Amino acid sequence: MASDPKADLHRYLRTARDATRWKLDGLSEYDVRRPLTPTGTNLLGLIKHLATCESGYFGACLGRAFGEKLPWLEQIESGEDENADMFATADESREDILSLYDRVAAFADSVISELPLDAPGVVPWWSEERRYVTLHLLLVHMIAETNRHAGHADILREGLDGSAGLRDGVSNLPDQDWAVYRERVEQAARKAAGLG
Repeated sequence: MASDPKADLHRYLRTARDATRWKLDGLSEYDVRRPLTPTGTNLLGLIKHLATCESGYFGACLGRAFGEKLPWLEQIESGEDENADMFATADESREDILSLYDRVAAFADSVISELPLDAPGVVPWWSEERRYVTLHLLLVHMIAETNRHAGHADILREGLDGSAGLRDGVSNLPDQDWAVYRERVEQAARKAAGLG
């Protein structure tokens, strides 16, 4: 059976979206919002950031309009708050952000379905030599971006409550005693560093 490159790329993007979104399931309002790294990385902020990215890359960069104003974009573009899309304000509910992500995904999916892979686009915030792109490159970029943040979400979630796995229903992890494995890794690191 022959592979359809656009369908393959689109499937990988959808899978990465689902994996990232799933990492919020079952967590408290505080846990989805609180900063979990020294640079403030948080689970709901990752979703807001990805919604912002997809709305731009599959919207204006391809001559399409998402149709909703993202108020934090003005703060980012003006330099007032370059991280305004990396966290949810107290006034933005989890449902608001997740619903936005779903609407952006539906919009992006329609653009991806409508255009051929070689459809031209322009990313004005990229350097002059890189800014002229195609749908193909934007799909690859968003798959990489979404999977990068899915990896962040994996680590943040595991740190919160020990939950780990690829996606809902597919852990992709061996069934083993993780405390024993972790100790084995610790001992190998200590030995390699000459610590005992």
